[in-house]
Amino acid sequence: MSRLALIALSALALLGCATADTARLTTSEKRGLTFAQAHCAQCHGVMRGTASPNPESPAFEAIANQPELTRETLATFLRDSHNFPAAMNFSVSAADVDDLTAYLLNLRKPGYKPAI
Repeated sequence: MSRLALIALSALALLGCATADTARLTTSEKRGLTFAQAHCAQCHGVMRGTASPNPESPAFEAIANQPELTRETLATFLRDSHNFPAAMNFSVSAADVDDLTAYLLNLRKPGYKPAI
């Protein structure tokens, strides 16, 4: 099999995994993912298993799996825009906070270990 064919098959397999993963999301989680892709993906890895384009920005999966993170602490962080670094200087509506929180919490994994 040619190298190009292997690359194409690998890309299709990855796309299939991402599609299968998003198919299980609730409506709120899907809206949160859409928001994240539009506003956060420039710096953060927003899909499960993806690295962040900006090494200074943690992947959403790493954020979601912080032991001390709760729905309340995450929602508070997202609502309080004064806590954001300059690159994240934008408002997040209450509905978007709820959706983004739902999406991030969906990324939790029992026994999660961050990539080193």
